Amino acid sequence: MYSTFLIKYGEIGIKGNNRHVFEDALAKQIMFALRRIPGEFSVRKERGRVYVNCSGDWDEGETIRTLQHVFGIVGICPVHEYPAGDYEALEKNMLEYVGTEYPDSHATFKVKAKRVNKEFPKPSMEIDADLGEAILEHFPGMRVDVHHPDILFDLEIRDRVYIYSEVLPGPGGMPVGTNGSAMLCLSGGIDSPVAGWMIAKRGVSIDAVYFHAPPYTSERAKEKVVDLAREVAAYAGPIRLYVVNFTDIQLAIYDTCPHEELTIIMRRYMMRIAEHFAKKNGNLGIVTGESIGQVASQTMQSLVTTNAVATMPVYRPLIGFDKSEIVDIAKKIGTYETSILPFEDCCTIFVAKHPVTKPLPEIIERSESKLKGTVEQLVETAIETAELIRVR
Repeated sequence: MYSTFLIKYGEIGIKGNNRHVFEDALAKQIMFALRRIPGEFSVRKERGRVYVNCSGDWDEGETIRTLQHVFGIVGICPVHEYPAGDYEALEKNMLEYVGTEYPDSHATFKVKAKRVNKEFPKPSMEIDADLGEAILEHFPGMRVDVHHPDILFDLEIRDRVYIYSEVLPGPGGMPVGTNGSAMLCLSGGIDSPVAGWMIAKRGVSIDAVYFHAPPYTSERAKEKVVDLAREVAAYAGPIRLYVVNFTDIQLAIYDTCPHEELTIIMRRYMMRIAEHFAKKNGNLGIVTGESIGQVASQTMQSLVTTNAVATMPVYRPLIGFDKSEIVDIAKKIGTYETSILPFEDCCTIFVAKHPVTKPLPEIIERSESKLKGTVEQLVETAIETAELIRVR
């Protein structure tokens, strides 16, 4: 039974002189994630490698699943760890490993040694050949295939010897928090949780804002969004979720403005409020789940008109994705089943029958001018009464 994981990372390896900063951030995120599950864990760095040591009452499956939610990890390798010794000890350890993991195997294999400890008496290629020969001698059902082996025996000779043959996939990306923070406009749909996951994958920590419209949207609709935030937080870490009561603002827009402009004007006020909380939290931008042309409010003209009210960058990770591609990611990260629960959000309740698809900012501004003297207090009240939920 192994008790150590070798953690492989991707982009961190090309960070040059700053690599140690990202390695430290990755180690911190790993420890933060493992704190939530039973067991005792420690993380150590060693010359381009990160190792997780497990002890106590830890569960293999739960530990692997937790590590697969940590951005920055591209591979999780269960390793057998042995003291460094002479060549005879190395051969003994290799045969012990094969006998433990593949006792009756009839598979093809390849040995790939990496001699980091240059004081070890044999070079890597010679180790590959010698250990391959020893495996053939002791396990007659196995055969060598150096091009397409069923099993690749990886061997790293450092201050200790590490042997592994399985690389479980991680989520990739960069450790959360290494690229600033952003405010996610989160709804109960499929797209925005995926957008939050994608921006977090690039190392961005996220907060979120949800626009609630009671009594037109139910308390269960709000709980659905909290559940989605929790599912994203499994990857992105803790999220501050602001629940904004948007009903009075929506009704004012509905009573005052042309109905074909309802959606675009509502989204502009959502953007203003989201930016307020983003600035309050020190976020560096706003994130939405919009994709070009998916609905009327996401045409190029609509996006330009929505952007016009923002003074900070608006990031749209899904901008070029088809709906089917977004659904595939939602299923992969576990948000899809929650997103399709039949609880409407405020955007779908107040949708126009024939929304404008090519709005002009000057026309929309003219319509919004009719709200002056009323909407300012409504926005202020919505901000002041927003509920803050800390989601983990």
